[in-house]
Amino acid sequence: MNEQKEPEVSIVVPIYNEQGSVETLHREIVSTVNNLNISYEIIFVDDGSIDEAFNKLQNLSPIKIIKFRKNFGQTAAMDAGIKSAEGKYIITMDGDLQNDPKDISKLLEKIKEENLDVVAGWRKNRQDSFSKKFFSKCAARLRKILIDDGIHDSGCTLKIYRSDCFKNTDLVGEMHRFIPGILKIKGFKIGEIVVNHRQRQHDKTKYGITRGIRGVLDMFSVWFWKNMPADLFIYLVLLV
Repeated sequence: MNEQKEPEVSIVVPIYNEQGSVETLHREIVSTVNNLNISYEIIFVDDGSIDEAFNKLQNLSPIKIIKFRKNFGQTAAMDAGIKSAEGKYIITMDGDLQNDPKDISKLLEKIKEENLDVVAGWRKNRQDSFSKKFFSKCAARLRKILIDDGIHDSGCTLKIYRSDCFKNTDLVGEMHRFIPGILKIKGFKIGEIVVNHRQRQHDKTKYGITRGIRGVLDMFSVWFWKNMPADLFIYLVLLV
């Protein structure tokens, strides 16, 4: 790792009960970014794991670890990691090994060459169950109607952002899925690129019906924020 006060890239990985994946994922990330010859930091955010994931993280280097006392959800973990990041570019990815660290170089190349603010990964060939892909497609159609963020796969955690995107931006609920939409509303330039998606090898998916419902509700929140007239917003603020 090329030590600098401000690394070029911060890699943020929220995890919850991923004891079978964290060591392999960290090793792959380190190998990938070392080959790119860039300065970097790796931030793992343990979202209240109750397995051995945190203990395994403590044996890894280089690493910055943020540990939650309880499970607050992926969005809260991602928000904490992003706020802790010091890099010019922030890359987010899942901790279950389904995102491929080798795609980091493609994300960096895309955001620099096209002068974008965000590049989202598109899992064009998803390695998930039929039911998960079906509900994701339904959510994507609803998202296009309500938000229309211009990307195919908002649910893919593998994305790269310029750090300026997150000034005065707090993530709540299941809002991490809609970061590109929120940023597009603010005038940031959004792009996407096809990325590799690997089969889950360890543990079970954390996605459930409750999380899906919260995601839909957050989608409507973004829609309301996007379409609410400015005078109505001022009126509501005055009421509060």
